[in-house]
Amino acid sequence: MEGYLPSDDERSQVGKAKDLLIGDCMKKAGYGQWHPAPELPRMGPKTVTDWRYGIHDGELAKRRGYKPDEAEQAAYEAAVNVGAVDGTSAAGPDGKALQVCIGEARTRIDANQAAYGEEAQKLGNEAFTRSKEDPKVVAAFQAWSSCMKEQGYDYKQPLDASDDQRFGGREVTPEEIATATVDISCRNRTQVAKIWWEAEVKLQTASLEKNAETLEKARKDLDASVKAVADVLAGEK
Repeated sequence: MEGYLPSDDERSQVGKAKDLLIGDCMKKAGYGQWHPAPELPRMGPKTVTDWRYGIHDGELAKRRGYKPDEAEQAAYEAAVNVGAVDGTSAAGPDGKALQVCIGEARTRIDANQAAYGEEAQKLGNEAFTRSKEDPKVVAAFQAWSSCMKEQGYDYKQPLDASDDQRFGGREVTPEEIATATVDISCRNRTQVAKIWWEAEVKLQTASLEKNAETLEKARKDLDASVKAVADVLAGEK
């Protein structure tokens, strides 16, 4: 389904074009001091499938448990802090001007929201959920769970460990690192991510063939939106 989703570059270009349109609109409305929040840097997964089935980097797990790289985390938080005072308050007490400008930008750039991969995302999520019911995946989950239990950890499915509420805080605890390290070891031993991925590939392929017409139309809509974005950016040069 990834081929029917907007790429990182396409998403970035859409964001830039919207910011330009909103900025022009705000200036005309008398709020020339408004400026958009900075683009958030990537943190954690690098691709659609990275971390989809859980962690896999042993060295990172030894340092950070289930959390992203510390440098990525710091850069992301710094950008969020800057964005918290990005000037949106300049839109007036109720922010109506900003909302109007956002609406106008969306109308020009992406009136067809489906163009941004909603259908492909939905079908991909469905395949991900159904893949957990595949007999081979169920067996792999059981093997992984048994491996974890040998080391004193009681989790039924691989993502249960990373979703453990004890590891939800900002601090990386020794317990989290110990759990993640064993998790990686059990993942390698049982090949659970590979088996899970193979099961989902089959489901996504079947779904793609069944919904080919809808997905192809969505891809054409996406290409049209990207063209509109390119026109906006070209007009600002």
